[in-house]
Amino acid sequence: MPDRRLKRESSGVAPAPVTNVSTLSTRFTTLLGITHPVMQEGLGPYKTVHLAAAVSNAGGLGTVSIPGISEAPAAGARKLRGYIEQACALTERPFAVNIPVGADKHGNVLPFSAAYVGAVVEAVRDREIARRLRVITTSAGPPAAARRLIADSGLVHIHKVGGTRQAVRAAAEGVDMVIASGYEAGGHTHARPVHTFVLGPSVSEAVRCPVILAGGIRDGRGLAAALALGADAVALGTRFVASHDNPDWHPAYAERILRAREGEDIVFQALYGPSRALMSAAIDELAAMEATGSWSEEALTHFKDERLIAAQQAGDMTGGILPCGQIAGALQDLIHVAEFVPGMVRDAIAVLAQVRAHIVTVSPLPG
Repeated sequence: MPDRRLKRESSGVAPAPVTNVSTLSTRFTTLLGITHPVMQEGLGPYKTVHLAAAVSNAGGLGTVSIPGISEAPAAGARKLRGYIEQACALTERPFAVNIPVGADKHGNVLPFSAAYVGAVVEAVRDREIARRLRVITTSAGPPAAARRLIADSGLVHIHKVGGTRQAVRAAAEGVDMVIASGYEAGGHTHARPVHTFVLGPSVSEAVRCPVILAGGIRDGRGLAAALALGADAVALGTRFVASHDNPDWHPAYAERILRAREGEDIVFQALYGPSRALMSAAIDELAAMEATGSWSEEALTHFKDERLIAAQQAGDMTGGILPCGQIAGALQDLIHVAEFVPGMVRDAIAVLAQVRAHIVTVSPLPG
């Protein structure tokens, strides 16, 4: 079987040096001061420092992931600060940190979420870090509780939603942008499936803030479609995992994505609700544990977090849990992020021009 990893998602012809780069200007790029309306999704729970820096250096918005939710809050916060400082050493450009948030029945942020949000807010008190760490993204729960911790930090707050009502609520609670994530996306998805082509225009019509569309997007065609649906940018996860620029993760993970075929993904009950992943023995093991009803929620959470990290850090493709979007079945090659991000935008511009070429003027029909 040929080694598809040696290929690139480009023409194979080295681009000629240019002094100017064509791009797409949107509210997303203007607000963040970046070149391209392309964002790397929050991944993890294992770190994504090098990948985040690569995406930011390519003119998009990279995202640093948290260490995990099983870490003791103080230890996790220290580790996240280390990730942030590593990213600052690798890029001069804006990047984000993604934190899953949750709240107890009284509306208080869960301890691990509060610790991670606090670590980000504390980090941007350092001017050198604040020049680069410009964005915090939250997901997995309503943003209100975390919003109170973020509001005066100077950070741009982006919140991920899976439904129009969630988007309206997040906008009302003061977030600066929303990620509208369709059911096709990898990782945490939605109990009530709404697909990207339905969710995108519904959310963009319902809120005034910029909308980033995620789920099933892999190239410039997806970016062009997202703009047509009313979005200001796109966010990609699985596509960036399968790259040459994700050395923090074990290479077996990217290789497994390239071997995936349509229909190999499965939705299971993850840390905060349903999640999409590639099938593995760990998913079966988790289902058996849940069926007995004898495992505590804490024990199940620890199992999930441990098995996620086992896949990403150690490359355990059998005993690990492998979050992955449906787009995996369409991917053929590892990409070089520095080429891919501007290439994706060039392709989107070409698609939009091609669509415009179909516009013709016709005479009105008689009578």
